[in-house]
Amino acid sequence: MNAVRGMVFDLDGTLIDSALDFDLMRHEMGLPYGRPILEALAEVPEGDDKDRMREILRAHELAGADRATLFPGVSDMLAFLHGEKIPTAILTRNSRESTERVLSRLGLLFDQVLTREDAPPKPDPTGLVLICERWRLSPATVPFCGDYRFDLEAGRAAGMPTVLYAAGNIPHYVHLADHVLPCFTRFDALWAELHRERS
Repeated sequence: MNAVRGMVFDLDGTLIDSALDFDLMRHEMGLPYGRPILEALAEVPEGDDKDRMREILRAHELAGADRATLFPGVSDMLAFLHGEKIPTAILTRNSRESTERVLSRLGLLFDQVLTREDAPPKPDPTGLVLICERWRLSPATVPFCGDYRFDLEAGRAAGMPTVLYAAGNIPHYVHLADHVLPCFTRFDALWAELHRERS
């Protein structure tokens, strides 16, 4: 029996590069520098200003979906997991509209895809818990891979092994990760490490 029974991934910045400029988005929306966009937007009262901000966010996300590219090794990694009959899922803070657009354009298929319309945005672990419940799998057997601290915080809160995708410099929140993956072309080493740890 495999020690890893399923895998969940963040999308933007982990599997794909959509080159979203979050500082520009904040500037156009009139939000404070460095403040997480979804959390800041949630505090804005309903009305014309909030509608304007939503449209700015939507335009940026859809443009990102249209230009997004896969990171090296992602296709081979997903093919490997499919061959091993390991179910895969996406949990993203992006909208369902932009997520479905980019997955369709890049030809990516997952057993489950949860967006911000489906569960509270990370670092809330609800989406991860829901994914594991639907699979009827223990979170301890379902690693979560992402590039940002919200991913790692959500994974830890859900009781899942956490994998930090860090293609460049190692970020300061690396201590939240159980494993570090510098490139998906080296996924075989991570796979062996995950199984060795749980054997």
